[in-house]
Amino acid sequence: MIKHIVMWKLKDEAEGKDRLANAREMKRRLDACAGIVPGMLAFEVTLAQPGLEATYDVVLYSEFEDKAALDAYAVHPTHKAVVPFIGAVREARQCMDYEV
Repeated sequence: MIKHIVMWKLKDEAEGKDRLANAREMKRRLDACAGIVPGMLAFEVTLAQPGLEATYDVVLYSEFEDKAALDAYAVHPTHKAVVPFIGAVREARQCMDYEV
């Protein structure tokens, strides 16, 4: 199994909206990617929550049966459609894939 974790820090303002509005929109768009490929075992998008420590604004936690499933997700049209928006609103990105 491959775990795929991505964290994004968003710009204070981008695409005519503030950080929180863009985080909510990003979550909405990413949530549409849940279950889009066979072999996707888990897919969770969450936003930083008031009162809890967070150095990033949006986190994606996902699990894939194998690297082939992760690769299929990466090139799926639904996922590819989210990428330009994320690129426009993000300030920084961290990612880690690992096998368990």
